[in-house]
Amino acid sequence: MATQGEKADSMSRRRALLTDRERELLANDDEDEKEYRYQAASRIRNKIEDELTEDLEILEEHHPELARELRDVVCSDA
Repeated sequence: MATQGEKADSMSRRRALLTDRERELLANDDEDEKEYRYQAASRIRNKIEDELTEDLEILEEHHPELARELRDVVCSDA
């Protein structure tokens, strides 16, 4: 269970692509949460295909440097 400090850190941190719950589900191999993992993966796929694509188009048009930074992070071999 998360401590109060961990909860505060988590709440003040902005998410990138995954919610805290999606991260938890994907990192968990518990058979009881298999359906939730499937649903989370579907939501994430939709975010990648829809929202992220649109966000990148807006960045490319209005803030090309930010678009390059995003590509650098996503496409790095790290």
